[in-house]
Amino acid sequence: MKRSTINSIIREADTFIRSFGYIMPPFAYWTPKQMKERQQSSAGIFDARLGWDITDYGQGKFDELGLFLFTVRNGRFEDMKKGAGMLYAEKIMISRKDQLSPMHRHVIKAEDIINRGGGKLVLELFMPDAEGGIDPKAEVSVPVDGTIRKLPAGGLLKLDPGESVTLLPGVWHAFWGEGKDVLIGEVSTVNDDLTDNIFREPIGRFSDVEEDTAPLHLLVSDYQRWIG
Repeated sequence: MKRSTINSIIREADTFIRSFGYIMPPFAYWTPKQMKERQQSSAGIFDARLGWDITDYGQGKFDELGLFLFTVRNGRFEDMKKGAGMLYAEKIMISRKDQLSPMHRHVIKAEDIINRGGGKLVLELFMPDAEGGIDPKAEVSVPVDGTIRKLPAGGLLKLDPGESVTLLPGVWHAFWGEGKDVLIGEVSTVNDDLTDNIFREPIGRFSDVEEDTAPLHLLVSDYQRWIG
């Protein structure tokens, strides 16, 4: 993706998010220079990989295959092992109309996916087989706001604004917006986008960035190269 495109997506996303009354944390608006200057005092941002995350999954067609995310808070896997501490994470995301977030599962993360507003959020769901792959026949059973919903394998779960689904580790899911763009909340156990995303297809989690202009704000995938 071109950096100029990423900058435009950030601006559009910020306006869309604010239209639903959700206010981003102050560090969302730090410039790259401010991020670098605050590297020591705000190390928790970089260690937890908080911030902007825009992906086309390395395929170069964001409008068809992509997702906007912002990680607001995130705990540590070390605490997960102890069973005490900050064991949770939160994201705000945007799935554009008919924009696919491809089929994947998580090994560790359990998550609530919440339709915060806009169109319908559509999820295609499969249960895992004994080896962790997709079971093409198993009935899907997931809690939707505390009520169990059952679907055939590959069934489509449609969430209206205000509705949410709980996905436990292993459940395969792809999703997109229907009718309008959708603002999505995610509340989960500790999030690790470097190791805990298993995709059905051989695709990448992050975008390759073409630096055609200066970044408006850094992405989490920029931190290592820009901050160190």
